Amino acid sequence: MIDAEKYSDIELVEAFLNNQNREKIFRIIMKRYGTRIYTHIRTFLVTHEEADDIVQNTFVKAWRALPKFRLESSLFTWLYKISTNETLSFLKSKQNKKTISIDDDENFVQIPSIENDDHHTSDEITQKLTKAIEQLPEKQRLVFQMKYFEEMKYEDMSEILNTSVGALKASYHFAVKKIENYLELD
Repeated sequence: MIDAEKYSDIELVEAFLNNQNREKIFRIIMKRYGTRIYTHIRTFLVTHEEADDIVQNTFVKAWRALPKFRLESSLFTWLYKISTNETLSFLKSKQNKKTISIDDDENFVQIPSIENDDHHTSDEITQKLTKAIEQLPEKQRLVFQMKYFEEMKYEDMSEILNTSVGALKASYHFAVKKIENYLELD
C-alpha cells in the first residue's frame, strides 16, 4: 500500500517531473486529494455519476498539465482550480443543451438538489440551507461553499478564481445576506 503522507507535494511533483514511476506518484496525488476534490465537485452536481466523471476529467487534465506545474501554489489549490473550471464548464454545457419551454415555469430554475440522493441524508435544517444556497447566483454559491464549508482562505480562493480578495469578500457577504433572508422567509 502506498503511504500518501510520506511525501510532500514538492517531492511528488519533482519525482513526477523526473519520470520516477509517474503512475505511482500520480496514484499518491489522487489518493491524497481525490476525496476533497470529489466533495467540492459534488456540491454543484446532482448525481454521483456526474461528479465522478468530473473528478476523472480533473485528474486527466492534471496528469497532462503536471509537467508545466511550477509550484507557485499548493498542489491542492492547483487541482481545486482545475476541478472548479471543469465543473463550471460542465454546468454551462449542460445548461446550453437544455431547451426551456416558456410555458413551463419549473424549467426556469434548474438547480441541483441533494434531497433525494442515495449518497446524502438531510434533516430539515440542512434541506433549508441547501435550498437557500441553491438560490444563489453561481459565483456567490461557489464563494460561499469555498469559504463556509471548506474554510478556504480568501487568498487561496483569489488564486483559484482569478479575482480579487475584495470581490470575494463582497460576494461572500452578499451570499450570506441572501441566505439569511431566504431562511427568515421560510
